[in-house]
Amino acid sequence: MKTKIVIMEENNIKQNIIEEAGIVIACGGLVVFPTETVYGLGCNALDALAVEKIFKAKGRPQDNPLIVHVADFNIEPLVKEIPNIAKRVMDKYWPGPITLIFNKSELIPMTTSANLDTVGIRMPSNLIARKLIEAAGTPIAAPSANISGRPSPTEVESCIEDLSGKIEYIIGGDKSEVGLESTIVDCTCTPLCILRPGAITLEMLREIDEGIYIDKTIMSKPKNDFKPKAPGMKYRHYAPKAPVKIICGDLEKTIAKINEIVQNSMGKKKIGIMATDETKNKYPCGTVISLGSRKHLDTVGRNLFEVLRSFDAIDVDLILSEAFEEKGIGVAIMNRLKKSAGFDIIYV
Repeated sequence: MKTKIVIMEENNIKQNIIEEAGIVIACGGLVVFPTETVYGLGCNALDALAVEKIFKAKGRPQDNPLIVHVADFNIEPLVKEIPNIAKRVMDKYWPGPITLIFNKSELIPMTTSANLDTVGIRMPSNLIARKLIEAAGTPIAAPSANISGRPSPTEVESCIEDLSGKIEYIIGGDKSEVGLESTIVDCTCTPLCILRPGAITLEMLREIDEGIYIDKTIMSKPKNDFKPKAPGMKYRHYAPKAPVKIICGDLEKTIAKINEIVQNSMGKKKIGIMATDETKNKYPCGTVISLGSRKHLDTVGRNLFEVLRSFDAIDVDLILSEAFEEKGIGVAIMNRLKKSAGFDIIYV
């Protein structure tokens, strides 16, 4: 299959391209498009056959539900009810990097929801994404635009690497502003429950509902028989080719432990080190890449997936990563890091 690739900027949208890609979606095809979180691989969310194409293109497990993307607040046809607390979250954070889970209506195929009676819905803030949804005339189901299990793409080049030749259309835009997938909040329970942390943090959501909490299973290794209610809860995700190991604890002890592992591996393994602006000069050996500043963890989140992918390009044998405080967006960063490492953590 020949994939059409078009690049545009969010502030200079090519409407003819959007209309063309919208027709592809409406006719059951697949289109990659930018969002503020990561790039998405989209299809008609109401077309079960189109949704099956996404699972095939990505190699995605069939029990991993998809998120439905909409262009406006009119989601009543897609869900059975919208609790008042969910309306408050929508009013404050839509459009934006947050997905809300509702009891789904019969319009949503079981293929889209992975045989669950619930569905995750979000309204992206990226204008290209919303224009595409409008042009398609249908909600768009869209997981991240990568081969399943690999780091999610925040730049169009990664989408091309993973999916060119497997789908009809790729729309490229700017690098994703957030760089981490959306926060997922279960609105079918009381109080609300976070099933995947993201840029809309627990602290931010507690301004709306003081009782909201994070599902305790999302920061630990899931059991084999676990049935995921939201994407990213069960399987190993965000994994580069080389194994990842997290060093967690006091920062100075972390630096010492990483240097020790690198020294012991000299001549045996090529080691990649995920450091920060504050620590990158403290590693005399190994291939060091900074994720950003510890003072601004949003930069770490924005760079995480592409840094993981960058180690593939230089064929390292092992990636060692510093850990981050599990507070604010640090919870989301550590959630992704732990999954990329398969929960391989050394505590110091």
